[in-house]
Formats: sequence, structure tokens, C-alpha cells
Amino acid sequence: MILVGAPDKPHAVAAFSLILNRRSLSGSNIGGITETQEMLDFCGKHNITADVEVIPIQKVNEAYERLSRADVKYRFSIDMTSLKSK
Repeated sequence: MILVGAPDKPHAVAAFSLILNRRSLSGSNIGGITETQEMLDFCGKHNITADVEVIPIQKVNEAYERLSRADVKYRFSIDMTSLKSK
């Protein structure tokens, strides 16, 4: 389970259910939809971009192998149109 943002009430966690089921709990403060949109708007206004390598889903295994070999310069992004049946 990954908590994104802060809940309005404390979240009870049963430690043994995490331990025995080999589960983990983590958190992130990246913000919600509003903050994400503000960040994207800021990047657009200031011409801030990200370098990604777009791959079709059919090459996901090759991408994983490249990750294992540390042969990746940019973040992989899967072209979702490659999921469509032909």
C-alpha cells in the first residue's frame, strides 16, 4: 500500500498482516490532482520537458532486460496505442 498525500484520520495498520503476508507500507508527498496540474502547467509555461524513450508494449521484456543491464538513458514510457488489437 502506498499512501499518497495525508489522510484526514490516522490509518490503523495490523503489523502481523504486513509481516506474515510479506506486504509493505510506504508513502509519498507528491500531491493530488490539483498540485499535479499546477506542476504540469508550470512546466508547459517554462518549456520544461522530460526525456523519455517511448516503446510499444511488445518490447516491454526487452526494456526490462535493458533495465537489468543498466542500459537505459531515459525513463521508458509505453505507447498505449500499441495495446490495440490488429
